[in-house]
Amino acid sequence: MTPMMPRTIFTPEHEEYRRQVRRFFEEEVMPHHARWEDQQHVDRSIWNRAGELGHLCMTMPEEYGGSGVDRLFSVVQMEEQCRVGASGIGFSLHDDIVANYINNFGTEEQKKKYLPKMASGEMVGAIAMTEPGTGSDLQAVKTTAISRGDHYVLNGSKIFITNGYLSDLVVVVAKTGPASGGAESISLLLVETNSPGFTKGSPLKKVGMKAQDTCELFFNNVVVPKENLLGPEGGGFFMLMKELPWERLIIAVCSVAGAEAALEETLKYTRDRTVFGKPVASFQNSRFKMAELKTKVQIGQTFVDRCMELVLEDKLGVDTAAMAKWWCTDMADEVINECVQLHGGYGYMLEYPIARMYVDARASRIYGGTNEIMKELIARQL
Repeated sequence: MTPMMPRTIFTPEHEEYRRQVRRFFEEEVMPHHARWEDQQHVDRSIWNRAGELGHLCMTMPEEYGGSGVDRLFSVVQMEEQCRVGASGIGFSLHDDIVANYINNFGTEEQKKKYLPKMASGEMVGAIAMTEPGTGSDLQAVKTTAISRGDHYVLNGSKIFITNGYLSDLVVVVAKTGPASGGAESISLLLVETNSPGFTKGSPLKKVGMKAQDTCELFFNNVVVPKENLLGPEGGGFFMLMKELPWERLIIAVCSVAGAEAALEETLKYTRDRTVFGKPVASFQNSRFKMAELKTKVQIGQTFVDRCMELVLEDKLGVDTAAMAKWWCTDMADEVINECVQLHGGYGYMLEYPIARMYVDARASRIYGGTNEIMKELIARQL
């Protein structure tokens, strides 16, 4: 496929890293991905291997085991992961969400204790927000952490937790104030999964992203030391709101990269596949359709790159991130759906990459806040 518009946000160092991480995903991840889909989680060893190669927590300061690089290195990693369809790997949540919470809001002791282990792959991180009866409305969580002297007693459950099954450390959203309270009652706790009373459900059977270890978490009188409170008590909602724009942009980055990969795959297929003695790509409908799809992917890429510039300047707004998340995930679903159609019957066969892209992409319009919630956030700024 003819290259998209030149991108100006990356340096030669970023592109050199792209070559390194591309090799990692192609040679050390994808040969195992089908097996991981069958077992519903990746091998624990791939986390250690990624840490050994320096692919984890790159943006964390060097004194905590990271490389101290900018977030564009994370973007490169996400794009390469999505390019090959490695949907089972939960690095971005571990690196760019969980580690960020600890680095941005944690004490010096918390950073020294957890970040180096996350950077090495010794500990896998997850964040537990969603509950069985609570989705995007974080103020309505029912998990409680009752103060008892020098510790909290944690009770409740969480669902749809990415990295949950293999997790060693979880940032848990819980109410430390009145159960009936709103934002001012919410706190964040760093909970080690080997704590008595902490149990994990089996990996959930999902439509797509089958190698990603999504599961339920249960807390039954889990004792959490007060020193594991992340940030101030009652400050959890503020911290969540501060970090969620970046999380939503991550989803947009991955959606654009996935859409571009789907288009590339479809162009190859339609050039090779013949109908009535002619390549599918030679028919006007195919050419016009792919022209439309390429244009939409390019528009998404341009917007996401501008959002990344705002991230580097610490100026990405809640509404702008919501726009990126909503529009790019909808766009990716549309592009991949059309690419399935251009594959004909083979597009519905899971042995073809486009079919796996189709089932993997659908959840992006739901997690990180549904696209309907994104529109509500944008509308509030009108």
